[in-house]
Order: sequence, then C-alpha cells, then structure tokens
Amino acid sequence: MVRKFRIENHHRKIVSKRTLLKALSFIDAHPQMDTPVLLMDKEKILENVSIIGKEIKGSQVFYAVKANADLSILKLLKHQDVGFEIASEGELELLMSLGISPQRIITSNPIKSVPFIQKAYQYGVQYFAFDSLSELEKLSLFAPGARVYVRLAVPNEGSEWPLSKKFGVELEEAFFLLQKASQTNLKPVGVTFHVGSQCLNVYNWYIAIEKAKQLWERCKENGINLEMLNIGGGYPINYTRVAPDIREVESQIRKFLKEKFPSRTQIFIEPGRAIVGNAGIMVTRVLGKAERNYEHWLYLDVGVFNGLMESLGGIKYTYITEETSKSSPCKKWIIGGPSCDSMDIVVRHVDLPDVEEGSFVLILSAGAYTISYASEFNGFPIPKVVLI
Repeated sequence: MVRKFRIENHHRKIVSKRTLLKALSFIDAHPQMDTPVLLMDKEKILENVSIIGKEIKGSQVFYAVKANADLSILKLLKHQDVGFEIASEGELELLMSLGISPQRIITSNPIKSVPFIQKAYQYGVQYFAFDSLSELEKLSLFAPGARVYVRLAVPNEGSEWPLSKKFGVELEEAFFLLQKASQTNLKPVGVTFHVGSQCLNVYNWYIAIEKAKQLWERCKENGINLEMLNIGGGYPINYTRVAPDIREVESQIRKFLKEKFPSRTQIFIEPGRAIVGNAGIMVTRVLGKAERNYEHWLYLDVGVFNGLMESLGGIKYTYITEETSKSSPCKKWIIGGPSCDSMDIVVRHVDLPDVEEGSFVLILSAGAYTISYASEFNGFPIPKVVLI
C-alpha cells in the first residue's frame, strides 16, 4: 500500500526534497512499522559535515554529541573529518566504545564532575572549558597540564533556545580566571562563548567576537598568549520558516574574525543542531482526536516527554499529515502527546487538515534534541532511530 501525504510547497523549503523522498519511501516499505520512529538521512548528515567550517580559515569542527547521541550517527561521524564535544562520562564512554581518539574530543561544559575530569584526562582528552575558580581548582588537581579555555557571557537575543544565564563570565572575571590558570600547572589557551542555540541573529557573533577580542588583547598585554577561539554552536536550521543557511552565517563570521583576530588563530566550532537537525523526520501516528471547549485536539504517539521536549522552550515544528480527502479543510489543532500529563502539549493552534486515527504524521527537522531529551515517562517509548 502506497501512503499519500499532503505535501505543500512550504514543506519542501523546510527539508530537502531528497530527505523527504527517502522518508516517504521508507514508510511505503514499512507501512506497519511501530511508531514513533526518527528517520535520519545519512547523506544529509554528511552533506552538513562537509559544509560546516569551510568558510572559516583554520577551523576545526567538533560535533556536539548532546544534539543526538545515537550510536549509528556517532559511527557515521567517526569516519568523517570532525571531532566531538562532550559534557559527561556517558558521552565519553560512547566515544570510547567506538575507539574515537582523545585528540578528537573536547569538553566545553564549564562545570564537570571529578570522575568525568579524571576519566577524560586519563583517556587523553586535553581541552577543558571552565568559568569559575572551583572548576579551575578541580582541573589543576585532576587534569594537570590540560589546555583550558574560559567561557565568556555573550548576548543571546535572537536565539530560539538561549544559553546565556547558566554559564559564562564577564570580561573582568574572565581575565582574572585566565591569569589564575596561568599561575597553575594548566595551560590557558583560549576563549569560548555560545550565542544561543538556533540563533537567527548573525550579529550575535559579531558582539561575541568583539568581546572575545578585548579579552584576548588584555591577556596578550599581560603575557598570556592565547591561541584558540571557540565560537560554539548556534547555527540555525529550518523549522517553520527558512533560516539563514550555513554558508551565509559563516561568511559573516569569517568577516568578523578577519576584522578582529590574527589569521593564525585556531577556530573551534561546535555544531550540533546544524549537523543532524534537518536530516531527521519523525514518523508518528494519530492516537486520537477530541473537541474540547470548541477547540480541536489531536493526540500523537510522540510528545514533549518522549521526543519533543524543545517545544516547551519555544521550538515549533512543521507537520505533514497523511492524506485522507483532498477536500479536507484545514483546522486549528492543539497537538498533544500520548501521556496523561497535561503539560504534554506540543503546540497550540497549528493549521492542519483533518486526519484519521491511526494515520501517519511527519514532523520535519526533528533530528536534533529529540531523542536526547526523551524519557519513557508514563511507559511510552523513546523513538527508535533509523538511518536511511
């Protein structure tokens, strides 16, 4: 049985035609598959890897494992010219199980457990971020000789998933911490920042790079010669609208860097969403429908707890429904997940045609921060990942 889906022109702008066709072909070949399933287009992942960093001279790319730590994806990336950014023992163990060299691993989480620092250091990881005296003391004790870099606080306006409150310090404190690092058995090598995940404001990088330059020059004046600038992640993807593409973002970043930093500077980039996000299509089914208080409710077998957690923070997805009738009008739906928790609401007032119970719904650009955040709350399964 060939399934028919209502595909509009704007759907083709959110994900590539190839990714969509591969997903539809997989569904046709597996019409009775258990859902939810996250289909990942491996060609799209490899295409993203091949593009990121190409516009920026002297750059090294480190995949942010937290975006999607599925083993099949890590195995695919193992054979590419890309490193890995991690934050925990669990992520380290995944990379160790694949035999990934410690020279390809960095950890930019400014707060780390002692066991993680010890394990990473013993494995041979050399790059560690920090933004506090207590973290500096831990690194000095348990990772002597490590190459450390301080995290600056920078604006996150225009980012759909801000990251500016929990980590990062201002210029004066950053300089103080690098000075302290230079007086220990550690090697202060650089500065890092994060403009916020899904950043739609390219100017954020300009402000962050200017701030990093001020810190860099002050360090140089005081005999601390830095060599690495980590510009973090934040590259956006298409969700419900077309975002600036990788080349556009990087061409601007390249201009900013050329203005502010010497050409020999090492540039680290930590993409996560930009590598896997638009390669993923979530396949889910309609569990039920209801009308409550004159509102239309649609219940799917994936919700905020088992795959779509970012919807609580403001990320909105694009949906494709299985076609039931060409004349079926669109309605405004509230989409809920499968659990009995009233917080399990993915989106309100989204325009979709009427659908039948048991029919498929495709969620586009679902490759990042879906299974990573997912739990089996209420006994509902985490989506299975399938490379296509």
